[in-house]
Parts: sequence; C-alpha cells; structure tokens
Amino acid sequence: MSEKSPVTHDLTQLFEKIKDVRIAMLTTTDEHGSLHSRPMGTIKPGKDDALYFLTDSESAKVYEIKKDSQVNLSYGDPGSNVYASVSGRANAYRDEAQIAELWSEPMRAWFPKGKEDPHITVLKITIDKAEYWDSPSSFLSQAYGYVRAVVTGERSKDDDVNQHAQVQPQ
Repeated sequence: MSEKSPVTHDLTQLFEKIKDVRIAMLTTTDEHGSLHSRPMGTIKPGKDDALYFLTDSESAKVYEIKKDSQVNLSYGDPGSNVYASVSGRANAYRDEAQIAELWSEPMRAWFPKGKEDPHITVLKITIDKAEYWDSPSSFLSQAYGYVRAVVTGERSKDDDVNQHAQVQPQ
C-alpha cells in the first residue's frame, strides 16, 4: 500500500522546482485521439499562476488545443533529480503586448522576423493540478536513504531525503 503524498494549494514550490528546467514535454490529444508530445521552452510562470510559452499559430499543437484544451506538461532534470507533471487547460491567443513581454532574442531561431512575426501565439497553461518529485542528487543523501532502508527495512520517506507533493490550485 502506498503512502499518500502531501497536498498543497500553493504553486510557489512547484515553480521553484521547475524554474531551471528549461524544456517541458507538452502533451496534447491529436485528431485521432492519440497523445502527442513535443518539447517546449518554458518562459516563466505568470502572476496569475499559469505557465506561458510562445508558439507558431500554424502548429499542430494549436489545432489540437482548439479541439481539446486539456494538456499535460512533463518536466525532468535527471542531473538534479527534479521531476514534475502539470495538468491543465491550454489557451492559444495573440496578444502583442504579452508577446513583447515574453520575448527574448534566442527565440529568433524559431521566429526569424522577431517579436513582430504575425504567427507568434501565446500559449497559456492554466494549472488544474500538478505533482513534483525532488530527490537530492548528492552521494551522501542517496547513501543515507540506502543505509536507512537497510537498517530499518523501510524505504525512504518524503520527509527524510525526498520531496514529493501534489499541487491543487484553488
């Protein structure tokens, strides 16, 4: 029987965990009902506790989101042992002021015309729920978890070497 992970309504810790994970896998549902995933560069969380991306208005993801707005974002950083799964509703729209705010020069690789490119679309993910896992990557932390398990016969708990929580915004 698995233990229930703690639940929080505060997105701050989730955003702190994923802030350095530059790429998320965005999963949508395609026209055949199959899951379709692709990498996306997270720009930043908004003041409204949503996640923002810039994308091309002609991309498959925009068409898929118009048919079914439910999406999932998966974040993973094996180097720091941080993982997160974010479920929510996506909305694709054009807002020139927001595009200018979210724009950075490296995005020119996808949008050579710059932030004035008429195909740039804001992709906003409003979070319904999320979950994250964070295990210290240091050898000593992992060794502690191992020794504890051997000595006690119990696996590590979230409060000793791992952090795991569900996030359900209000």
